[in-house]
Amino acid sequence: MSSRTGSGLKDMNTDTHTDAPEEPDNARPDLEPPARYIAKLADAVSDAQLGGPTPCPDFAVRDLIAHISGLSVAFRDAARKEFGPNTNTAPGTGSHPELAADWRSALPLQLEELIVAWHSPAAWEGDTKAGGFTLPAPLAARIALNELVVHGWDLARATGQRYAPDPASLGVSYALLAPADSVAREPAFGPAVEVPRDAPFLDRVIGLSGRNPDWKP
Repeated sequence: MSSRTGSGLKDMNTDTHTDAPEEPDNARPDLEPPARYIAKLADAVSDAQLGGPTPCPDFAVRDLIAHISGLSVAFRDAARKEFGPNTNTAPGTGSHPELAADWRSALPLQLEELIVAWHSPAAWEGDTKAGGFTLPAPLAARIALNELVVHGWDLARATGQRYAPDPASLGVSYALLAPADSVAREPAFGPAVEVPRDAPFLDRVIGLSGRNPDWKP
């Protein structure tokens, strides 16, 4: 999902020497912390906030929650290697996802299933499919985690909630988004937004995702 308000990588610190936690080559990032954070944020969203704007220009809060629901199911199936419409549909295909009437009960279950699926050692083996692409399973897991981290910020900022994701998850997002040729950037996210070198680490990650860290509704 794009937030195309970026001004490119000019003057942005994209060196590997950052305050990001270093991740061993064989590490398996844990999707549980960002997934549970998303569930907590969503639980605090009021019905009156569903029509409000988000950092994603074309998405209202309800669209963002529906998108999170859809990606949770898609990456759950990617972990299970159960391929079909959920894993074969490219991002941005068709109209905005429709928020299910039972989303308040369904989303926590979908996020829990996502966590359980990626806790299975088999999920990390070989290739899988997500967004219509075949890719290594460990890369799919990192993309899923990054989606949760970035869209967690979107949801928190849109609904006036505090957002402080765990450092390990932020480190995974930074490592995924920092390379200029990262497969996790465009078209899923817009061009990087320039952020001062001494900005908080969360702001730098959010800038890499194509968002302005100062965005407010």
